[in-house]
Amino acid sequence: MIEFIIGSSLAAAAGLNAWMPLFLLGLADRLLPPFALPSGWSWLSSDLALWIIGALLVLEIVADKVPALDSVNDVIQSIIRPAAGGIAFGAGAGSQTLAVEDPGSFFTGDTWVPVVAGVVIALVVHVFKATARLGANVTTGGLAAPVLSTLEDGTSFALAAAAIVVPIVAGILLLGLIAIAILVLRRRRQRRRHDTPQPGTGLQT
Repeated sequence: MIEFIIGSSLAAAAGLNAWMPLFLLGLADRLLPPFALPSGWSWLSSDLALWIIGALLVLEIVADKVPALDSVNDVIQSIIRPAAGGIAFGAGAGSQTLAVEDPGSFFTGDTWVPVVAGVVIALVVHVFKATARLGANVTTGGLAAPVLSTLEDGTSFALAAAAIVVPIVAGILLLGLIAIAILVLRRRRQRRRHDTPQPGTGLQT
């Protein structure tokens, strides 16, 4: 269960910012003695990977805060974020942490399952994020982009960091994110119903 929370939180973080969880996973493997990536994902903590991922992280953080450019970035990230979510879920769920004593027992024999789960979770979060951002840009003329992007980056960092250090907190944050998404969707439906003309309410002649 803890492994699933870790993987899901990291994948959701990737749906908001593709490179944030990957960068934090690599740093954790290098700097936190209790944390160890599975051998198949240890390349994330190599010098080359950290430099490349770190540069891409900075690029995404900057691009996502510029009106219009953020929408272009979301289109490009439609492939990258789900892929990053798959890597983050697979690497995080199989890592040795203080909360996971036997990560090798997770999804035994089906190593592709956590990767696919991560792809799906990150894709869902990405689609919701991109759609909400587009609507906010149209409504505010792009002025909301820097604020929303900062909130998304902060949420991505909090989810990924908590998943690595305190998985239970990550689970709580993930539930909160789901609750917010449900509220936003309900408000959208209510607005659509309100804006849709009802039969018999047209002008009488």
